[in-house]
Amino acid sequence: MHKPTERDHTALPTAREDAARAAETSSTPQTRSAAYRLAYTDVDFLMREEARPLRLQLELLKPELELQDQRVESTIVVFGSARIPDPETAARNLVDAERARADAPADAQAQAAVERCRRALDRSHYYAEARRFARIVSEQEQDARSRCFVIVTGGGPGIMEAANRGAADVDAVSIGLSITLPHEQAPNAYITPELSFQFHYFALRKMHFLMRAKALVVFPGGFGTFDELFETLCLIQTKKIRPMPVMLFGRAFWERVIDFEALVEEGVVSRADLALFSFVETAEDAWSRICAHYDELDCES
Repeated sequence: MHKPTERDHTALPTAREDAARAAETSSTPQTRSAAYRLAYTDVDFLMREEARPLRLQLELLKPELELQDQRVESTIVVFGSARIPDPETAARNLVDAERARADAPADAQAQAAVERCRRALDRSHYYAEARRFARIVSEQEQDARSRCFVIVTGGGPGIMEAANRGAADVDAVSIGLSITLPHEQAPNAYITPELSFQFHYFALRKMHFLMRAKALVVFPGGFGTFDELFETLCLIQTKKIRPMPVMLFGRAFWERVIDFEALVEEGVVSRADLALFSFVETAEDAWSRICAHYDELDCES
């Protein structure tokens, strides 16, 4: 007796079978015409300006299906600067810069390079914390049956690399959502290859960051980090997404670059809005706050 297979749920041929059958057509001027191609095999058609809505839909659909296939149930989003190096690299760069300055003590550029490398070394502890945080989360929340609280990053270097690396340290999967930019680096080497996605549209990438998100952990960063942080806070504030823990690593950095109290004093945000996020300094503190948030929800339900 025939044992049903996964594709036996439908009597229709697969799209691949249909495309293969269409390709068997004899060669004539008509069949060689672009107009004769099946629409879904016609790349030129899919690239037309009028097909942009289709491309938007595909960019939403493809990662979603892959995440389902990989059994990703929920995620924790980690944002932060691509320019924060790991401590070992930062230390080597400082040594090299100091040697260059010693060879040319009157060179102002050499002196400036030392200062830049020294500041980079100071910031590199955030790399270590991001890596440790991802390791803690991934070790406790992933097993053979369940993939919960999977680390997801923007796929690049710096803090993003650190978080994906922490998951890889404990043989856990992690996600990278890269995007095509003029000077974008390749995806970092620690992303699970089957979960390394590339986007063209920022809007669809932003949706995938938050669709499964259970927490947002934000390290010091620049425009991109600020963009994602404030968009998430706005979505929570306006109840477009469910409340979740939003944690800012490094109070000193955040209070230096953003005057949250001034926003309240100017009346552009309310005092209650400042409760949408909290400051943390260590990986353990961030993880304990996430656990406390969901333990409280379990108690309420």
